[in-house]
Amino acid sequence: MSCSRRQFMAGMGAGALIMMTGPARAGTAALAHSQRIDGVRYGMLHDETACIGCTACMDACRETNKVPEGVSRLEILRSGPEGEYPNQEYRFFRKSCQHCDNAPCVHVCPTGASHRRAEDGIVDVNPDLCVGCMYCLAACPYRVRFINPVTKVADKCDFCRQTNLAQGKQPACVEACPTQALVFGNLDDPQSALSQRIAKEETYRFKEALGTSPKMYRIAKGEKS
Repeated sequence: MSCSRRQFMAGMGAGALIMMTGPARAGTAALAHSQRIDGVRYGMLHDETACIGCTACMDACRETNKVPEGVSRLEILRSGPEGEYPNQEYRFFRKSCQHCDNAPCVHVCPTGASHRRAEDGIVDVNPDLCVGCMYCLAACPYRVRFINPVTKVADKCDFCRQTNLAQGKQPACVEACPTQALVFGNLDDPQSALSQRIAKEETYRFKEALGTSPKMYRIAKGEKS
């Protein structure tokens, strides 16, 4: 892709995007269903009751995936304290790609760079096709995408697909978590540790009402917003 083409696409107005974005509707939901993956469909669980906000996951992600300074694939957001002193607690919320089965970022991408991988359900970005138009950044309701300042293309969490997963290991954030607050696995395998946790514990998915079908499950700590 030539530099001039990338600059042209990046400089286009967001007017066309207005017609393309918004909550997922029946049409896109049907598309997601038609692309259902039987076999491997990776997802993750964040146990907010176990998370201590140490940010070891953030450090491991940055180190493993060589994420440039100034941007992040993963953030742990702290809120609180809640309760009365001395019995006060903070809440920690993981902000990262949800790897939605019905991903708005995929639907608006004009080149097919943003796509849902047929082999494992990971929502990924093909850097050779990305023109930096930022449509996907605007369409994502979770605000987890960014333009990589080094490669100049859209970037985000890919479950360490090109690093740890390629080596047969768990994502870096999962390996680094000292309290085992993160569980990664195959949602289509009822015997996986992830599926079993989801089956036996009460979970929620952030902004699930939008119809995006996020694959990031959460165990809430107290009242969730």
